[in-house]
Amino acid sequence: MDLGLQGKWALVCAASKGLGKGCARALVAEGANVVITARGADALEAAAAELRAMGRGEVRAVAGDITTPEGRAAALAACPQVDILVNNAGGPPPGDFRKWTREDWIQALDANMLTPIELIKATVDGMIARRFGRIVNITSSAVKAPIDVLGLSNGARSGLTGFVAGLARKTVAHNVTINNLLPGAFDTDRLRKTIEASAQAQGKDYASAEEARRKAIPAGRFGTPDEFGAACAFLCSAQAGYITGQNFLIDGGAYPGTF
Repeated sequence: MDLGLQGKWALVCAASKGLGKGCARALVAEGANVVITARGADALEAAAAELRAMGRGEVRAVAGDITTPEGRAAALAACPQVDILVNNAGGPPPGDFRKWTREDWIQALDANMLTPIELIKATVDGMIARRFGRIVNITSSAVKAPIDVLGLSNGARSGLTGFVAGLARKTVAHNVTINNLLPGAFDTDRLRKTIEASAQAQGKDYASAEEARRKAIPAGRFGTPDEFGAACAFLCSAQAGYITGQNFLIDGGAYPGTF
């Protein structure tokens, strides 16, 4: 299926590895041009080289902190026009809420709620004017089924989800959609850190905690960044113009509910 993304420009945040990189790879495979951002310059350049080797769209890399005004300005300046915005940021650390300070909460909100909103604000009017826009926010399955040690993430990402629910109904008439992708357990550095924190809290070794986490997933495995990226690319496609304000759970069947 041709997703109609040839020549579109995409800004993909936190794309040097993991799910962000998977999304960028899927968009490049469809012929889109991408601007990728991340804080680590070396890993970002390695990711950019890998994407350029695919021989499809143009790939630009902008190292910086997307949670700061300067980082956002640099990323946006590198993108001639943002047809596709993939909001993504590393989640806040796990822990016990009793130990979190106000500053911990502000950092979580800045990264996982306020930064995506600022990027949407900077790009949505241009999308409306061109009558094409796709915004995908990478949140977490914890929005639907909170994880106790990820309280900072649960709170901040749920705030973004509520904001998007209202805005997405206003933009869709202009062929601008806003949706959220909720990853479950994917084979990423983030998952490994979460398992390590859980293992320490329960007094288990890492291998045992990892095996228990895997067995709890009906699919019997962790997801891959490439299959996550494929889902993102479809939501960004021309064919997905009738989908907005939705929360797509991708978790191998781990969430047991119907709704």
